[in-house]
Amino acid sequence: MSKKEEKKKSLSYEAKNGYELISDKDLKKCDELNKAYMDFLGKAKTERESHDEAVELLEKAGFTDMEINKRNGKKLKPGDRVYYSCEGKTLMAIVVGKKPLEAGMHIVGGHTDAPRLDVKQNPLYESTGVALMDTHYYGGIKKYQWLTVPLAIHGVFVKPDGKKISISVGEDPEDPVFCITDILPHLAADQYKNNIGTAVPGESLDVTVGSIPSKDKEAKQKIKENLLEILNKKYSVTEEDFLSAELEVVPAAKPRDCGFDRSMILAYGHDDRVCSYTALKALIDVKGTPEYTSVVLLCDKEEIGSVGSTGMASNFFENASAELLALTADEYCELSLKRAMSNSWMLSADVNALMDPLFPSAFEAKNASKINHGVCITKFTGARGKAGSSDASAEFMAHIRRIFAKNEVIWQSGELGKVDQGGGGTIAYLMARYGMKVVDCGVGLFSMHAPQEVAGKLDIYMAYKGYNAFFMDKR
Repeated sequence: MSKKEEKKKSLSYEAKNGYELISDKDLKKCDELNKAYMDFLGKAKTERESHDEAVELLEKAGFTDMEINKRNGKKLKPGDRVYYSCEGKTLMAIVVGKKPLEAGMHIVGGHTDAPRLDVKQNPLYESTGVALMDTHYYGGIKKYQWLTVPLAIHGVFVKPDGKKISISVGEDPEDPVFCITDILPHLAADQYKNNIGTAVPGESLDVTVGSIPSKDKEAKQKIKENLLEILNKKYSVTEEDFLSAELEVVPAAKPRDCGFDRSMILAYGHDDRVCSYTALKALIDVKGTPEYTSVVLLCDKEEIGSVGSTGMASNFFENASAELLALTADEYCELSLKRAMSNSWMLSADVNALMDPLFPSAFEAKNASKINHGVCITKFTGARGKAGSSDASAEFMAHIRRIFAKNEVIWQSGELGKVDQGGGGTIAYLMARYGMKVVDCGVGLFSMHAPQEVAGKLDIYMAYKGYNAFFMDKR
């Protein structure tokens, strides 16, 4: 290649498939990380399970509950590793840095809730010889995708005395599974008249759970009664206990390698456990004491607007940061808290949509992320005219470029489809309100929000590597 050709090439930019760039050493680490991720994802089907699995990983790595420090009045020092929990759903994991908290934190925030079907509070009924459970879908789903799919039920019953009964049915090979039936094509003339969005009404997403009648001759709904007898025998619950239960219906399938080359993972819940797990692992693998306090947020309710006490629209992060400041500073000061928030840097760790070869018209090819081209940085999300986006600054984008280049992180930029096609949002704008620098950075997916999503293994590994580099950066 001539010098003229080399110069011309250096002036242009083109994202490449990461497998053309990755080292053999990183390739081995990539395989190890993805095996661990698949194990986590198979166990963590709900936000409660994700929280508990995360706490187990943290404690194995030497993290302790910050509540212990609060109760004992014991201060935290640089290098200490703690976590802070909110209602068993949202989690904040922390490695205390060398600099005072007022200098800012390096935060990676993902979410562990995923689109699903929630069992209603008064769900059980029977009709035409079948017992069913009424559901209310959670998050943005294509309702037709949930018909005829093998389903599992996860969650908790909580008794008035506070006793919590956890259930998980449909995951073990010996377990029964559940399903939502669909009309056969021979009789679907009326269904075919509807468009794809209205062909399956939300109220018809009822899960088939039984068909054998009770032997109780006096029971009015014998199949429902038999189901209640089974639940009472196994879990000691009654129909009234559904009033204080949280039961989630999710796909029963385990994560699987996808493709002849095993370069992808097909699984439920990549959005956004793929970013949550890689962020958590990146924090656990932080070596020594970072310059700035490193934080991972695993939050709830993102799929429905980050509302509620466990969502990022709440004061959880602000309150937890205040507790952290009280345990690290000589004196607690509200101004120091505000400075800590505004001086922080954050990667909003959420997924983006991959350029899908079967639906190319939805994407603008130059600005769409591609599978296994690396972790995706999304400067802005939102819908159409950037509504609902925080839109990262050019200065902060430059910092991320510097960090990733220094640490050989393979990355790409991407938008969420064509300008007028639709859009979406993350927790980025909720964190940017504190004045901190925020940009979205996560893994691209095929079939986002479907019962089974596809992610590239190289992209998953590069998310981990990028988050770890971000934690260790000295600015």
